[in-house]
Amino acid sequence: MSKIAIVYWSGTGNTEAMANLVAEGVTAAGGQADLLTPELFDARQVGNYTAFAFGCPSMGAEQLEEAEFEPMFTAVKPSLAGKTIGLFGSYGWGDGEWMRTWAADCEEAGCNLADEPVIACGAPEGDAADACRALGRTLAG
Repeated sequence: MSKIAIVYWSGTGNTEAMANLVAEGVTAAGGQADLLTPELFDARQVGNYTAFAFGCPSMGAEQLEEAEFEPMFTAVKPSLAGKTIGLFGSYGWGDGEWMRTWAADCEEAGCNLADEPVIACGAPEGDAADACRALGRTLAG
């Protein structure tokens, strides 16, 4: 059974809703999903999981949340080289630049993106909700 860490930060609840949908997809595919916030995840835990989903909304000038999520992700990123990951997050403005930048950074660090990153403008509904579940199924593999 695949064990997937879903690590997310959410300010308004939209990215948390996305994390729960990713978890639904993992479970539907027969995997185990562990939902974790940044303070509960570090590089020592990477070996406990077969794949990872990271979720963070767009903040400020289309960037990752700087106080909790970005420091955690920067610390674990070297441990993710060669690992399968998925990215997701919500936004309220812009065009998804933060996600494109984040995905490129992950690929440069040697991460294997399981699928296209999933973004939702506001709450995940319709196609965005379906994409979150599909990401979970892909990660559970």
